[in-house]
Amino acid sequence: MANKQAVPSKMNRNGMNGATDPQVVPKGERRRFTAEYKLRILAEADGCTERGQVGALLRREGLYSSHLEKWRRQRARGALAALTPQKPGRKVDVQAAELTRLQEENERLQARLQQAETIIEVQKKLSSLLGLSVTVSSDGKSSPRSRS
Repeated sequence: MANKQAVPSKMNRNGMNGATDPQVVPKGERRRFTAEYKLRILAEADGCTERGQVGALLRREGLYSSHLEKWRRQRARGALAALTPQKPGRKVDVQAAELTRLQEENERLQARLQQAETIIEVQKKLSSLLGLSVTVSSDGKSSPRSRS
């Protein structure tokens, strides 16, 4: 009988045998903080007087110093309104949106004006073919008058 030596299987850098670690989450989820939570943490951080207290607070809450910096700027800009999470993506330029809306409305009204002028021209031609004269009254309204 030949001695068979155990061949070590290939280990990945975590020391695991090719299997994935069940503790690892495939995709992390972004944390969201409420305005009340932010204000509470800022109040606690502002109340820290001794050396190391802010660091202990950050470790306890699982936060970074950049969180405090960002939240302080938000608080200075406008308290709770600024502390609420902002929608990701491009910010809408209100003036540009209004300009676009007005341009579209202008195009629509220009098309209606052109249609109305065409109808008036057709009415004039029809009245001349039928032998009716169009008179304009002092209030700007026209009325057909029969030629006799």
